[in-house]
Amino acid sequence: MQGLRYRPDLLKGVAEELTNELEKYEGWFLLEPPKLKMISDHFAQELEKGLTLGGQEKGRILTVDLGGTNIRVCDVCLSVGKREFEQRQRKYKLPEEVKTSTKEVLWGFIADRVETFLGESHSDINASNPLPMAFTFSFPVEQRSIRSGILQRWTKNFCVSGVVGHDVVPQLEEALAKKVKIGSIFSTGCNAAYMEECRNIPKLRDAGLPEDATVVINTEYGAFDNEGKVLPLTPFDRQIDAESAHPGTQIYEKMVAGLYIGEMLRLVMLRMHEKGILFKGQDVSRLRTANSLETSFLSSVEMDISEGLTDMKEEFKENLNLELSLDELKACRHLIGVIAMRAARLYACGIAAICKKKSIRQCHVGVDGSVFSKYSMLKGRAVQGLRDIFDWEPDRLDLIALNSAEDGSGVGAALVASLSLDPSELANCNTEEYM
Repeated sequence: MQGLRYRPDLLKGVAEELTNELEKYEGWFLLEPPKLKMISDHFAQELEKGLTLGGQEKGRILTVDLGGTNIRVCDVCLSVGKREFEQRQRKYKLPEEVKTSTKEVLWGFIADRVETFLGESHSDINASNPLPMAFTFSFPVEQRSIRSGILQRWTKNFCVSGVVGHDVVPQLEEALAKKVKIGSIFSTGCNAAYMEECRNIPKLRDAGLPEDATVVINTEYGAFDNEGKVLPLTPFDRQIDAESAHPGTQIYEKMVAGLYIGEMLRLVMLRMHEKGILFKGQDVSRLRTANSLETSFLSSVEMDISEGLTDMKEEFKENLNLELSLDELKACRHLIGVIAMRAARLYACGIAAICKKKSIRQCHVGVDGSVFSKYSMLKGRAVQGLRDIFDWEPDRLDLIALNSAEDGSGVGAALVASLSLDPSELANCNTEEYM
């Protein structure tokens, strides 16, 4: 257990009052190996089932990925016989007001960005030369066919009216028809996906598929353990859930995702201030503003390894208008490490669950997302979580390797979309366009 403690050296010389308080929080957030194993075992039992075949995909496809922070539009070129692909992409920031607007505003905003992307890069795409489109919709849906997806509920603090209970495909197509003439193929977004044999999926036994066929399983595991059976919820987790747009849902996501890590830090620091331990006599109005800290703040702070933590001091001044003493800087950096470590170790539980479900002991995992790619310390912490779950020997290489996968969701959507089309419907790739 001592080996799991986050940088105890940071607290050397820090006031006893601060140290005692931090040790209490550290006790809440640290996850010992037996707890990780229990969570991943329970996780494996709850994995949901998905659909869609895989094969020799080729062609050129436009993909649109609606995530929690950005809209990403990609032009993906798939090649038969190769394990590679070509792509061009652009990200567009999703304004907060769009997330809580109406269906007309949301779909109109997406259609505008698709039109902009095509106008900038794809002058050859028009009504007589259409480009198929795959839509990565990263929310829980009831997918009745490859071209249909009925939204069950919003997550990621979205609350757009007129969409829940409706098929999102015709809604998007209607908005696109006003801007561009393109075909539309639907693919669900996911938290993690893997290939499964049809023989192992009871819900597909009457679907007429060969038993040796494989399908893509979209786990939707952001909703794991909403019942709170195994996840180690703290009072701050419960507060985040209660104050979210959809309380009682996506509990695992709210403990792991980048959207919530900064909010967790804000709540803990505010609690310590209210107890008279941090930021005494200072104006904490910015700290009282919900969602005022992004995950990039935590990443920037942890990158400061200077003795005086001068860069961290500037980050707090710029983001929160707070002047921290050296003791407070050390305490907050320690706290950030504890919170980020828990998120990374919980993330490892989801990966481990899929590996346990499939009896996989060695593989590569492609991880998409800016939090993983830009928060450099998270990867090592997640890998250590996998080591603790699977009891790897200290001198062994990582048997389950986590690799950054740029636009994994967009490429995945293109693969699925290509499967649903006749080869004649697919646009050919001009590789020179992607150089």
